[in-house]
Amino acid sequence: MAKENKDKTVLNHIDQLVKGEERLYAKGKLSVDDQKHLTELKVELDQYWDLLRQRRALEEFGENPDKAKKRPAKIVENYEQ
Repeated sequence: MAKENKDKTVLNHIDQLVKGEERLYAKGKLSVDDQKHLTELKVELDQYWDLLRQRRALEEFGENPDKAKKRPAKIVENYEQ
């Protein structure tokens, strides 16, 4: 049950980040500050998707999913899409 709650917390955070991203896109033309905020949201989204993938992979292989850690932006931003 704790695993589901932790994953749900991560997914809820992802959902909030996506909603923030959508609000910015809905503005149309973005200010410099909005563009900076959008970039930050995208990086944080990448970090949290990575965290969720780590948790699921650890669980799949019989490890403790709580060993997963949010990785630094410079690491997740260098992943190939």
